[in-house]
Amino acid sequence: MGRHQCAFCQIAGEHTEDAIVVHRDERVIAFMDTSPVTPGHVLVAPREHANGLEDLNPHLGAHTWLVAHRVARGLRRSGLRCDGVNILLSDGSAAFQDVFHVHLHVIPRYHRDSFRIEAEWLERDSDMLESDAVAVRAGLRDLMSEGPVVST
Repeated sequence: MGRHQCAFCQIAGEHTEDAIVVHRDERVIAFMDTSPVTPGHVLVAPREHANGLEDLNPHLGAHTWLVAHRVARGLRRSGLRCDGVNILLSDGSAAFQDVFHVHLHVIPRYHRDSFRIEAEWLERDSDMLESDAVAVRAGLRDLMSEGPVVST
């Protein structure tokens, strides 16, 4: 998808008239979600297009997280008086990503609000956990060709 076809790229560019922006810098934009799950729901997106985490520059990802962290802290100090905050990233359609431009949801939480993350939280035995850990370690070794974890 070209930059001109991506709704978030259009918002991140100079076409922000359709967005209510709460933060903007040279690399990231934060704006109000037009379909918020709770009052104050903000989206934080890099201005550079990346479909998902595999496409996202790690330094830009770190900066995106820092902005989301700051927005979450700002929500805590806002007049919205939220009781908690979720920061959520959906990477891929199986993870419920519906806009294929990396973004973080900063969701203020209120006691008894309707937002839920439902799952069957099953306890797994240590052999299964170790097997999963072996697979994750192999994936991390594969990434070593990209260099060490970045710091900003």
